[in-house]
Amino acid sequence: MIDDGSRMTFGRLMDDVAKVFEVVGVAILVIGAIWAAWLAIRTWRRTGLGDQAYLTLRRGFGSALLLGLEVLVAADLIRTVAVAPTLSNVLVLGIIVLIRTFLSFSLQIEIEGRLPWRRLEAGKRRDEA
Repeated sequence: MIDDGSRMTFGRLMDDVAKVFEVVGVAILVIGAIWAAWLAIRTWRRTGLGDQAYLTLRRGFGSALLLGLEVLVAADLIRTVAVAPTLSNVLVLGIIVLIRTFLSFSLQIEIEGRLPWRRLEAGKRRDEA
C-alpha cells in the first residue's frame, strides 16, 4: 500500500487488474486473428484449396474468440465482485456472462460442427472400436 496521498486501495488495485485482463483479452483477439489469417494463407498456398483455407481461418479465429471471451468474462467478474459489487452491477454482469456464454457455446458448435457433448460420445465410440 502507498501512503503518500495517492493511496492504493483494494478497489483501485482490482480495477487495475481487471484492466490488465481486458488488455490481455483484446491482445488475444488481435493476435488470434493475425495468426488465423497466417495459417489460412499457409494452408491455401500448400493445398491450393480455398475451402480448406477458409475452414482453417474459421477454426483458428473461432478458437481465439473463445479464449478472448473467457478472459474478458474474467475481467468483468473481477471488476464487479471486487470493485463495485452493487446489485445493479451484479445483474449487468449476469446478463453479460449469459450473452458471452451463449456466444461461446455457439462458436464451439460452429468450430467443431457438433454439440459439445457429442464430442465425448464420438470419443467413446472410437475407443470401443
